[in-house]
Amino acid sequence: MSTQFPDDFKCPISLEIMSDPVILSSGHTFDRVSIQRWLDSGHRTCPITKLPLPEHPWLIPNHALRSLISNYTLVSPSKSQPCSQPQTLVSALTSPSSPIGTKLDSLTHLAGLTKRDSSLRRKLTESGAVPAVLKFVDSEDPVLQEKALSLLLNLSLDDDNKVGLVAEGAVNRVVKILRIGSPDCRAIAATIITSLAVVEVNKATIGAYPDAIPALVRLLIAGKGREKKEAATALYAICSFTDNRRRAIDCGAVPILINLLDLGLERAIEVLGLLVKCKEGREEMMKVNGCVKVLVKVLKNGSSRGVQYGLFTLNCLCNYSEIFCFEARKQGVLGICMGLVEEENEKIKRYLSNLVQTLSGNHANG
Repeated sequence: MSTQFPDDFKCPISLEIMSDPVILSSGHTFDRVSIQRWLDSGHRTCPITKLPLPEHPWLIPNHALRSLISNYTLVSPSKSQPCSQPQTLVSALTSPSSPIGTKLDSLTHLAGLTKRDSSLRRKLTESGAVPAVLKFVDSEDPVLQEKALSLLLNLSLDDDNKVGLVAEGAVNRVVKILRIGSPDCRAIAATIITSLAVVEVNKATIGAYPDAIPALVRLLIAGKGREKKEAATALYAICSFTDNRRRAIDCGAVPILINLLDLGLERAIEVLGLLVKCKEGREEMMKVNGCVKVLVKVLKNGSSRGVQYGLFTLNCLCNYSEIFCFEARKQGVLGICMGLVEEENEKIKRYLSNLVQTLSGNHANG
């Protein structure tokens, strides 16, 4: 199928059509899964230019290219599969007489097809395929489970499917995987939570599951690189809902996130930027020794997005506590702010101005 698409839609690493294109600091675009695998293998050079990359490279979503690929898929004629084939594959999944190998082939095929075909994703959910997919998410066979999760993730990409998937019981299965799945399955499960949480009503539903937020926080502790990053991303997605912030704080997320931020997981500052909005979050951050130093490190070494959230978090804490404000001055935050005055990012400009005013006038509330 990939031969139907322009070469610019293909990942330079996998040579497959990109489902989640991201831009590396070198300016080149790759499929997230492929470039993350490259980075997780220890490489710190751009696969194309061979130029060195930062120790913790930031991957910027290429929303424009993703939209182009999606729209091209909708208007391009399909030459590969007869219309009946997806339903045939679903039938193979649901039939008690189908061998395990056939079921695995069907899952693999459907996962590949739905990766870039939004119309097929809708057709599959309408055809009653979701219960069959969820059944294999519960499978004790790790290979079947991973393929089922990949298909479930693809189905969740369409906003029209998100509420229905939650209603069919997807969250309960995914949370179970977060707790006891393989590393790869846990990472996919966290990504599914992020995808489902795009719809506002799902944020509250997911957070209300007793094990959902605790499982994500545990993954921040026990997971490997990709698992930690996906868990942090999922927490960021669901903690825009106020009640979920308190749940994450109650699970001990704050000191864990600050530690991960100190270790280089910049995604953690985005979550902290949400948790700092509530009093409980600010109080927990105040208890962490070295919190100011970690935030200062983000201002010095972070990406534009990291600096943005670092400024916002620092300002909230300095407004809240005179002690924190004093510590920020002691750590030279005002001087660092002066070095950022040439920034063109509008949010950075606004947060920078707010923080300088707070540090200069000490507008602490208590």
